[in-house]
Amino acid sequence: MSNGLSIRRASGRDVATLIALCIEHAGFERIDHALRDRGDALAAALDATPAPLHAWLACFDGQAAGYATATIDFSTLDAAHFLHMDCLYVREAWRGRGIGQRLFATLQGFARSCDCAAMQWQTPDWNEDAARFYRRQGAVERSKRRFGLRLEAR
Repeated sequence: MSNGLSIRRASGRDVATLIALCIEHAGFERIDHALRDRGDALAAALDATPAPLHAWLACFDGQAAGYATATIDFSTLDAAHFLHMDCLYVREAWRGRGIGQRLFATLQGFARSCDCAAMQWQTPDWNEDAARFYRRQGAVERSKRRFGLRLEAR
């Protein structure tokens, strides 16, 4: 399916497209988001040097079909950097065409170029399609509980 498909780094110029994809992704995962009011912060994170956020867009004949985002973090227990995949999302109409696999491979290549020892991510318990996809990529599933705590501005 590589004919017509391109994966490219996203920047602050792509915020409107990323926000649309993120809102769709949040709806799919049944989670809240604050993106409508945070476009400037998202653009700044993508364009900063060093960038705290890295993003890629999957486009098919110029139309956004999906995206992936990641950060580089440090693992105390491994004493090494790792890539934290924050998001990998392919629009429903584009699923099953290898786009997720291409985005995932792009993240793997980026992680290697940053000397990361591993990649880590999470997916909702109910998303069995994602779990199967990640297992096919060679990932090993670990059970943990994920917590979140919103911090209010002071």
